Amino acid sequence: MRRLLDLPLIVILTGIGSLAMFVPAGYAMWTGDFRLAHTFGLSGVLCTFVTAILAIAVLNYQPRSLARSHLAALVAAYTLLPLILAVPFEQAVRSTTYLNAWFEMVSSITTTGATLFPADRLPPAVHLWRALVGWLGGFLIWVAAIAILAPMNLGGFEVVSPMRMGSATRGGRRGRIGMGDPRDRLLRYSVQLLPIYTGLTAALWLGLVMLGETPLVAVCHAMSTLSTSGISPVGGMEYAKAGLAGEFLIFIFFAFAISRVTFSGDFTPYGARSLFEDPEARIGLGLLILVPSFLFLRHWVGAYEVDTVGELPSATRALWGAAFSVLSFLSTAGFVSAEWDVSSAWSGLQTPGIVLLALGLIGGGVATTAGGVKLLRVYALYKHSEREMERLIYPSSVGGSGKVARRIRTQGAYVAWIFFMLFALTLAVVAMLLATTGTEFDESMVMSVAALSTTGPAAGVVLDHPVTYAALNDPGKIILAMAMALGRLETLALLALFNPQFWRN
Repeated sequence: MRRLLDLPLIVILTGIGSLAMFVPAGYAMWTGDFRLAHTFGLSGVLCTFVTAILAIAVLNYQPRSLARSHLAALVAAYTLLPLILAVPFEQAVRSTTYLNAWFEMVSSITTTGATLFPADRLPPAVHLWRALVGWLGGFLIWVAAIAILAPMNLGGFEVVSPMRMGSATRGGRRGRIGMGDPRDRLLRYSVQLLPIYTGLTAALWLGLVMLGETPLVAVCHAMSTLSTSGISPVGGMEYAKAGLAGEFLIFIFFAFAISRVTFSGDFTPYGARSLFEDPEARIGLGLLILVPSFLFLRHWVGAYEVDTVGELPSATRALWGAAFSVLSFLSTAGFVSAEWDVSSAWSGLQTPGIVLLALGLIGGGVATTAGGVKLLRVYALYKHSEREMERLIYPSSVGGSGKVARRIRTQGAYVAWIFFMLFALTLAVVAMLLATTGTEFDESMVMSVAALSTTGPAAGVVLDHPVTYAALNDPGKIILAMAMALGRLETLALLALFNPQFWRN
């Protein structure tokens, strides 16, 4: 086992991806699709053989900095690893290009969920492969956030500990997150989190099957919910057989993307003892109450004007559709409730999809599978604004609430604001590059936000007309795929990788 851990992280990830190809191969064999079973099985054998050769070649390689090597491996995992994962996809889906297959795998492993193909064009085994890659990508960022990014004060942890590693404390003791060899941290947290991740996925799958969902759709939706990839083999919740009960079950599991306290509070610095103490959970709950209430009130006024306000079933369904979609986009999964369009039929008003896009931009919790800006950064800016307003009224007041709170209001808010500016600049650059490829400006802006926030399905609900990624030309697909990788890894991590001091040390 130790010899395997000495291998470069990207080689280990390549081996895991190669072995994962046998899962859809086995499913295709079980369903009698021998062509796809042969495609995935042969691809798995070939890629595993290539990985073994690479492992032998770099077995004695010792990087000068393990932290830098692992951070570079994450960049390669979201850009180069999909080149290998795309091999069985390109062979399984006929009449497509290798670039399209690479785009699909980048979208899956970054848990974005953007797709170039309608659901009915892809075979069931390919849908399973997309969902499985997204599930593995969600687990990768889950573990990497704790084992790699947290010790380097990246991925949102710079808000609570921007000055030095391990400065945040929990319960009066120094965090253990930065101690030990990075390889040991990866192994330790993988072993601790994999049973939780797998168990939650299995529980959701079993619940959906019991509610009448087909096993394939249930497992794909379960993996997509826990990884927040939003991948669906049937095109969304409106085509699922589990109905409202299935949506309610998925709604409960979205909570794991809002706050890390739900599963790994003890593993990370500044972990609250309960959900009630966690600022991310409180902000998420506040948005879950305020945004659906606002949407429901808007449609209620419209229904009052057209004299349909008394239709209680339609009103209840409209409220549920808003609540489910809000939490789905806040977790950056991007599932849209089957009742989302009921609001428009009830009130005669169009539902503002831009609200969902904004929620995807905010994103979920730090050290979760969710993307976006992260709720903890929003909380830091909120606390800083609250303190500045307080000083306008009481100029001589002293801010309290302890050392960690003061750090969040000052250095944490400063770093969060830098991240917001970098995110806005990146968004402008990506949208401008997409526009130069011939994409309409509004569509390029929507797709850029969806890619950088890893909320791929958002493109289909924001504008009056659905935005399809299939309309992109080849340069546009490459630009958007790079934006997905950048949105998953975050700009600060990429800047840290190219920091001369980081290489010098």
